[in-house]
Amino acid sequence: MKAIVIEKPGGPEVLQLKEYPTPKPDPLEVLIEVKAAGLNRADLLQREGKYPPPPGVPQDIPGLEISGIVTACGTDVTMWKPGDKVCALIAAGGYAQYAVTKEGQCMPIPENLDFVQAAALPEAVATVWSNVFQRGQLKAGEHLLIHGGNSGIGTAAIQLGKAFGATVSVTVSSAEKAEACLQLGADTAINYKTQEFDQVLASQGVDVILDMVGGDYFTKNMRILKEEGRIVYINSAAGNVVPLNLHQMMVRRITLTGSTIRVRDYAWRKALSAELQQKVWPLITSGRYKPVIHRTFHYTETAKAHAFMETSQHTGKIMLSWE
Repeated sequence: MKAIVIEKPGGPEVLQLKEYPTPKPDPLEVLIEVKAAGLNRADLLQREGKYPPPPGVPQDIPGLEISGIVTACGTDVTMWKPGDKVCALIAAGGYAQYAVTKEGQCMPIPENLDFVQAAALPEAVATVWSNVFQRGQLKAGEHLLIHGGNSGIGTAAIQLGKAFGATVSVTVSSAEKAEACLQLGADTAINYKTQEFDQVLASQGVDVILDMVGGDYFTKNMRILKEEGRIVYINSAAGNVVPLNLHQMMVRRITLTGSTIRVRDYAWRKALSAELQQKVWPLITSGRYKPVIHRTFHYTETAKAHAFMETSQHTGKIMLSWE
């Protein structure tokens, strides 16, 4: 098969199209002919040598979410058969013509989506559901703040937050991105280059914050969080070390949490996939949730796609197509 391989840690130019052994499924795995894959910040970090995949998956092929057609099944697979159209959240190896994954990590492609749209689902909806709804316990009537509202995860969080009855605010870096988020359903869009989000939201207060920034955002987050509020971290691009006033946390009964999905075990991933199909898939099939895709690149342009992602000009997902 052909695969996009990281030749050595570095910039987008280290991504090279090469011949690579086609993987073979283990007893509980399916082999998927990949039609499309989504780009994620984790792919850029893996390319730079800063975020290695867990053992047991390709170490030199990035790609965390794919869609395609099941072409072969392991001896113990019962959930799928050759010919089934699926999308899947995987730990690595998605930038290739074929990929293997455990059967329980696959989800059926909704009939109203094509392969590119379907490949934009797994990472975004899994991250939002597991962090905002499971860890953050967002409820109808509460106020959700999303930092990076224009990202793939941000655009998913806006739609899911609104679908489940929350008020949604976002921070973004431009007026154009703010307008795009408002069009998706956000109630408030704050341009952090011209406004201080904690000042804008001071009078309202926030129940749940989804933060991929960290750093000095922490103090501002704490300032606007309501009693019983929850901050959920999924990245810390601006810094890992923050000043925490323990007394403030205790008297306001604030929960600080966060997670990464890539290292979670198969049982957890299988349960999450099942819950997504129960809770989120009906929103997709009814048209209430739509993956937001900014641009799709052919797999031969993967280096160009990475370079584009680094500019942070996009709203929604950046995709690779193998078709």
